[in-house]
Amino acid sequence: MDAEKTTNSFVILLKSLLLVFLLTTLGCEMPKENPPNVLLIMIDDLNDCIETLKGHPQSLTPNMRKLAQSGVAFLNAHTNAPMCGPSRSSMMMGVYPHHSQNFFQAPWFNNPVLKNTRTLSEQFRKAGYQTFGTGKVLHHLKTENWDHYENPPDYGPMVWDGNNRLAHPDIPRPFYDIGPVDGSLGPLVNLEGKTTEAGQAIEWIYGYKKKGVIPMRYINDNDRDPTPDEMNAAWTAEKIKSLASQDLEKPFFLAVGFLRPHTPLIAPQKYFDQFPLDKIQVTLKKEKDQEDTFLEISYEKGQVFTLEMGVKMFNEITASYDSEEEGLKRWTQAYLACVAAVDENVGQVMDALNQTQLKDNTLVVLASDHGFHMGEKDYLYKNSLWEKSTRVPLIMRVPGLTKANTTITKAVSLIDIYPTLVDLCGLPSQTQKNEKGHSLDGFSMRELLENPTAKTWKGDRPALTVVYAGEPYKDQPQMQHYAIKTDRYRYILYNNGKEELYDHLNDPNEWDNLIFSVKEPHHQLKNLRQEMAQMVAPIQLNGLKNK
Repeated sequence: MDAEKTTNSFVILLKSLLLVFLLTTLGCEMPKENPPNVLLIMIDDLNDCIETLKGHPQSLTPNMRKLAQSGVAFLNAHTNAPMCGPSRSSMMMGVYPHHSQNFFQAPWFNNPVLKNTRTLSEQFRKAGYQTFGTGKVLHHLKTENWDHYENPPDYGPMVWDGNNRLAHPDIPRPFYDIGPVDGSLGPLVNLEGKTTEAGQAIEWIYGYKKKGVIPMRYINDNDRDPTPDEMNAAWTAEKIKSLASQDLEKPFFLAVGFLRPHTPLIAPQKYFDQFPLDKIQVTLKKEKDQEDTFLEISYEKGQVFTLEMGVKMFNEITASYDSEEEGLKRWTQAYLACVAAVDENVGQVMDALNQTQLKDNTLVVLASDHGFHMGEKDYLYKNSLWEKSTRVPLIMRVPGLTKANTTITKAVSLIDIYPTLVDLCGLPSQTQKNEKGHSLDGFSMRELLENPTAKTWKGDRPALTVVYAGEPYKDQPQMQHYAIKTDRYRYILYNNGKEELYDHLNDPNEWDNLIFSVKEPHHQLKNLRQEMAQMVAPIQLNGLKNK
């Protein structure tokens, strides 16, 4: 009997070896068992004002906190470009802006490098995944890259007077005159019977221009149409439930993009009620903090309107109210209300996933495209090279790999998401469509997910961020403005050679530019200059000349 068992075992072993030999000889891969699904949640303009990052003591984000507690929260993650277009295109194609020269808001699909590089959805689709999307995932949408795309990005609700989109009717001038997007904030209110100064009737509409004007009904919070983010949350939740009810032949890549807290900072009244105006705490500021920076010195007048925008928005919201504090309170209340609203949208999606068997085989990534200032350095916008603009929430939950309640403090950036997903899902790492495309610039963060306290990892280098220096330099990567963030330091280099250096161990608010307090040759400054030069090599940055 033992001899018979031995013979059978030997035969089984031979058959297994023969199968491996045949698969290898024929150039086939061994079949993968239950490849993971992917749920990507993108949030627009979300800075560190979530409970996990403690960017504001009054933020209410229980659903994002719950997601972070079920996986890994990166505490030192950064955007590669603090504007929607270049940030999302670099993340979704895994290519640094200085390699693609897609520095600002031009459509990525017209860029010679990016249009010849597969997006994340294309890479998953090519590997046999079903791909679904809705909302704002990339700044510029190309639906043919997905099996199904439900809703395009929609910046509504907005006010409509029959001819033009307007800012919220309760906003005073001059902030109101900035316009219907960046100059608009406040709760949804009943506009029935209300008119403009010229007597034109106004109403709420959805914000997507290419579909024309679509009215949005609002009487009160209990009698209204859903916001665009609410529609995307509901669709995503139902899609998850539908996928869970099927015997899936293919895994899925599902992405949902939420607009808030992108301007206009408009949300239902109930979210504003969570943050009484008289109790709002404004950002902690240092008087004349901007005086040791080179924001204004580094840019020629009119060179880049968006860099002027942060100063303009700060000046005009403070001029529109009785004091700077009241203006910043209005802004902060609206921002926190919109963050609370999007947190509820995240909760709806995550509840749908967590209540199905898909939870055990679906990798979840939540990220923002960049941060946003709250008045620090008298600046109220994105698109700076300071921490408030570059730091982003990044949360990952990988079944079977990540452990609950884990944090990672190593510097990473959004460029690392693509190679991480490719690695974790067993996809090919070749992402170029042809020789005109570009290979992945980032590194898989699997090593950090496996060992969150690692002092070094394969991709151990600073997080690199670039700010566009304007139309005169659109094809000159050496003439852009750059920053790197290490585990401790932030180093900023403008294209005219002006520098800023901050020590986050002793100065987390970036109040003291150490350039004015260190004497050359300062070893840390020298090392950071070298690290930046290495990260953008072989490009020779104009700002590093004669350093």
